[in-house]
Amino acid sequence: MTQADKEQDNGKEKEKEKEKEQQRGVKRPIAPPVVPEPPQEQIQSNFIMVIHPGSRMLRIGRATDTLPVAVPHVIARRHKQSGQPRHEDAWLLRGGLNKSESNEQRQNGLKMVDQAIWSKKMSNGVRRTPVSAEQARAYNCQIRPAVLDSSSRVKWTNTSHHPPHLVGEEAVFVNPSDCYNVHWPMVRGQLNLHTGPGGSLTAVLADLETIWSHVIQKHLEIPLKDLKYYRCILLVPNIYNRQHIKEVVNMLLLNMGFSAIIVHQESVCATFGSGLSSACVVDVGDQKTSLCCVEDGVSHRNSRLSLAYGGSDVTRTFFWLLQRAGFPYRDCQLSNRLDCQLLQHLKETFCHLDQDISGLQDHEFQTRFPEAPALLYQVRLGDEKLQAPMGLFYPTTFGIVGQKMTSLQFRSQGDSEDPHDEHYLLATQSKQDQSSKSAADRKAVSRPGGGLDGELSSQGGMGELSDLPRGCGSSGGGMQGEMELLPAQGECLMGAGEVEEPLSAHVSRKSAIMSQFESKALGLDKAVLHSIDCCASDETKRKMYSSILVVGGGLMFHGAQEFLLHRIINKMPPSFRRLVDNVEVITRPKDMDPRLISWKGGAVLACLDTTQEMWIHQREWQRFGVRMLRERAAFVW
Repeated sequence: MTQADKEQDNGKEKEKEKEKEQQRGVKRPIAPPVVPEPPQEQIQSNFIMVIHPGSRMLRIGRATDTLPVAVPHVIARRHKQSGQPRHEDAWLLRGGLNKSESNEQRQNGLKMVDQAIWSKKMSNGVRRTPVSAEQARAYNCQIRPAVLDSSSRVKWTNTSHHPPHLVGEEAVFVNPSDCYNVHWPMVRGQLNLHTGPGGSLTAVLADLETIWSHVIQKHLEIPLKDLKYYRCILLVPNIYNRQHIKEVVNMLLLNMGFSAIIVHQESVCATFGSGLSSACVVDVGDQKTSLCCVEDGVSHRNSRLSLAYGGSDVTRTFFWLLQRAGFPYRDCQLSNRLDCQLLQHLKETFCHLDQDISGLQDHEFQTRFPEAPALLYQVRLGDEKLQAPMGLFYPTTFGIVGQKMTSLQFRSQGDSEDPHDEHYLLATQSKQDQSSKSAADRKAVSRPGGGLDGELSSQGGMGELSDLPRGCGSSGGGMQGEMELLPAQGECLMGAGEVEEPLSAHVSRKSAIMSQFESKALGLDKAVLHSIDCCASDETKRKMYSSILVVGGGLMFHGAQEFLLHRIINKMPPSFRRLVDNVEVITRPKDMDPRLISWKGGAVLACLDTTQEMWIHQREWQRFGVRMLRERAAFVW
């Protein structure tokens, strides 16, 4: 008998058994229909693009690339009409520098810096001998440059074919006499909106789209028509503007045509890129410094802090100090973009945070500008190289007056496309709490000792909401943390006094304290202590002190790691000095360039299986819009 015949006989026997069971009235359980699971789409990492837009540099590349493409985040647009006034966004200049108090504030900041330099002993136990600017000035004023070459071999960008726009290095080297406006579409981590030409939201988004499209086509060699096969991971600041993020996601999915997107925060990606599970991330960029405590891939909302200063402020301060010391290149101007590039290079070459380097030292540098000979300058410098980067710890040295210097995570203003946002949750939760409380009161009246049940039910309602915003537990119940204008920071600043007062009075009092807090510029070490202090538990704080991760290009000075570590240990609360085994500052995890760590973390994110549910697809965005960010973002939107 063949195998086929056996199977046929077995099938007949089973049918006979079923007939007998039916005759006897035996009910067989109904098997549920098998629902085929949708096939899991295998995502290839080389079809995922990671975009990290900075104020000064754009870093973009495939998730499989070893290093991203890094280009200046700038665009030059040709004038549409002849005789149109020329506009150029500032590079090193900013608001608040030309106030009457600016110079006095700079001088006061410099005195504090000098005092700090003198008070810290060198490694040999001897105090550092201060060097006055006058000692260097006498030498530098006599210096005349030597001609290296009659032609610098640096040329202006060729615009003879009248391109409508230029991007990156080409935009940096566009001749000021050509009919082009120069725009930096991001400033201090946000979209660069202003009242001048090219400062509207539409214009800035158009600039971003043009720059990113150009880099994708030219540097990554991907035709724009093929972006429908690619996915995108967008890195956003820890403290973000919801409306701006929404518009950028809209641009990437609908205008540029990416098939799907993940939006994630720079600080969390920095921990992925460095291989740390928990860290206090200190991101010192060109124009802003942001801090945030990250634990197991979640950014603690209450610990987020953004300071409106960065590497460019150090560069500008270094130029001011150079001028005091008789800087021999006397035509240097902060309004000239090529001079700004030179000053950035001099800061990166000469500045340090190593107190063992002291005394006057001779240096040399070259200037190579289009249509000018290449020149070699000698310059003698003393404490200027240390004083400038110390401005990050004494921000009054920057001389910025009347500007908002510190930002905390602000509440959403609401979005018509997202009706079930946190405002809706708060309103409904408040009604639930009121109804449960009134029900509890009625029970308490009807039977003695019933108040306990009421309290428990009320607390239970609060607990449910507090589970919703991850990382917001420091202010007690989740509702309280969200009801107040700026959750938990108020407690860190004022102390959590349990004084009953009307909500309106409490809010106005808190906003007054916050506005006073935001007008002050915290030094980098104080900002780290403040961010860690806003964590919920002592155990979390202990973790953060033992893992302070510094990323970004603004603190890449020799000796920065030891300098920051020394200041944090000296200013730590005494109670934590006993609890924390070791305070550690990490500036180059795995010997990686700190400027690339966040981008690298985005590339790691692309390869994780857990990110599959975080993708927002183009069709979903078209149908549901910004609500998808609330549903899919890995942080509380």
